[in-house]
Amino acid sequence: MADAIRAEVEDTFAEAFRGIYAEVLVTARDRRWLDHAVHAATGNASSTILCDCEAGLDGYVGPGGDEAAPTPDGRPGAVLQFHVPHFRKDREKALERSLLVRLSQNVLTCPTTACFNLSDGEGRFSLGRKLAYFGDGFQYRDERFGRRVWVVPIMAGEFVIDRCFRWRDGLMGGNLWFMGRDLDAALLAAQHAEEAVRSVSGVITPFPGGLAASGSKAGSRYKFSVASTYEAFCPTLRGRLGDKSRVPEGVGAIVELIIDGKDLATIRRATQAAIAASVETPGLVRISAGNYGGRLGKSFVYLRPR
Repeated sequence: MADAIRAEVEDTFAEAFRGIYAEVLVTARDRRWLDHAVHAATGNASSTILCDCEAGLDGYVGPGGDEAAPTPDGRPGAVLQFHVPHFRKDREKALERSLLVRLSQNVLTCPTTACFNLSDGEGRFSLGRKLAYFGDGFQYRDERFGRRVWVVPIMAGEFVIDRCFRWRDGLMGGNLWFMGRDLDAALLAAQHAEEAVRSVSGVITPFPGGLAASGSKAGSRYKFSVASTYEAFCPTLRGRLGDKSRVPEGVGAIVELIIDGKDLATIRRATQAAIAASVETPGLVRISAGNYGGRLGKSFVYLRPR
């Protein structure tokens, strides 16, 4: 059998930028209700361009999970990350607001769920107390599972949530570009990569299915827009742009994978896992990444190990 054709891995880097993030554990009676809570709590959280945060699933723990790590209540659990960029002046308040809204409206409301803090960071939110006000005076403090919690009476029973949630520094904006001869090839390679990233603990892929079809650049010709389509890498604009097009010969589509995570080392591991899983995809021409020459972030994730 002939050797598989490997795509070119460009000698470049993704430019990750600083952020703060909270790590939250949601548990539920079974995987059905756990997934409903996960999907709702992390919805509309793809990009910091217009979303209140970037959020996603890190992995499953407890019974039936990806890892054997136990959960406080012994039930199936999901580890979620919620990120806000460091360049936001109100970043701490913004992260707390995102957590309060998402946990109260999408986890508290989901049948059989409970919610616990996982972060060991120095930043602290009294999130449980604020959410517990939903109890309208009937809420109470208790110790459950060896933890200090608030208990909120609800129509389906009780909702249990940790009193304190914490945040720590993280990184956002790790990325890979999969350049295929057509959309099918680019998408298949990106899917292989995203599946590999999901096997690495400590990272999330916040876009739908982990992938972005609409990679963007900072700024726009329109003053009201902070970001816009990266026209130099749009294959359909190759003819209009002429020499200004940066789409390689033979490339018909580009799909992007975005990676947020707890630190640079973890994002680097996820990046290498993604490349290894996708580089031999039929029809994949090149693997690259987006950066702004260090103007956006100072954490470089090199595609070729240094």
